[in-house]
Amino acid sequence: MPDAGGDSHKSESYKTDVIIIGGGPVGLFAVFELGLLGLSAHVVDILDRPGGQCAELYPEKTILDIPSRLKITGQELTNDLMTQIEPFHPTFHFQQMAEKVEKLENGHWRLVTDQGTTLEAPVLLIAGGGGSFMPKKPKLDRLEEFDGESIFYAVRKMEQFRGKNVLIAGGGDSALDWVVNLNPIVSGMSLVHRRNEFRGAQATVDQMYALVAAGKVNLAIGDILRLNGEGGQLTSVTLKSTEKGEFDVPCDVMLAFYGLTMKLGPIAEWGLNMDNNRVAVSTETFETSTPGIFCIGDMCYYPGKLKLILSGFHESALMAHACFHYARPNQKLRFEHTTSSSSIQAKLGVS
Repeated sequence: MPDAGGDSHKSESYKTDVIIIGGGPVGLFAVFELGLLGLSAHVVDILDRPGGQCAELYPEKTILDIPSRLKITGQELTNDLMTQIEPFHPTFHFQQMAEKVEKLENGHWRLVTDQGTTLEAPVLLIAGGGGSFMPKKPKLDRLEEFDGESIFYAVRKMEQFRGKNVLIAGGGDSALDWVVNLNPIVSGMSLVHRRNEFRGAQATVDQMYALVAAGKVNLAIGDILRLNGEGGQLTSVTLKSTEKGEFDVPCDVMLAFYGLTMKLGPIAEWGLNMDNNRVAVSTETFETSTPGIFCIGDMCYYPGKLKLILSGFHESALMAHACFHYARPNQKLRFEHTTSSSSIQAKLGVS
């Protein structure tokens, strides 16, 4: 498995050939195409796992237009792509947003994430789909008072919640996964959902109910009405249900998993030529208006553009060849086919 990066690399610095923003199918295939040319890559993604929309929004939904696959789910496609890129050992920085970009005197780009990770490379590649996934926040009074202090929308470091009385709100995979994973280290845990039905994987739902039966999780069914506490510190959350009316659930911390929405994020401020919130590119190279910055996938725009994973795969191949000249300015690019190149086959471990 490629290096997962993430929390263990926070505030550290790295140098690579290409920084890829976005770990969806197109970003993952870009790792492969770059790897064929001997170029290394680090991938930054705001999600906690690879796969982008495929893995987060429709992991079990069937995709029918991937060549040679009559049908494949979003998660299966992600798994296959991760296996395909293993020989190239990419490093992933999950749960991090690309926040600041600057051009260095040596011509390279320096990217800093919102978690303080610093990456330097001659090439910056935007492959972030329609933008960055951002958490959907509940519409509650006083939310801003607690936001980032005792209300969070992702688990970036489990130790942050050790010994806490944690309330998790939501009914999908993320909420249920963290109920199970955080349970051994917290002092108390409640799961809040508006109904006693859950959208997560059945195996995880079963694990959650087993924890409830064992008295390790308080399952509270109802709608959140109010946040209670002072100075940014929660003390409880008030719920309302048909059966119980209004009632309080004590907590130190609330983790809200209400799904994700797409926003362009800091990329909009990087001075790139845009077209209806998409990045304009050359169809020969998929380079943007700024030399050394490339864009592929749903976020890029050119006449005739189709928002298909298939199109993104094509864009990845042309982009990689253009990137080579930035990453290896003193080397000549030698085009080879995987079917006949012994060097490529050796890289891939194929005899």
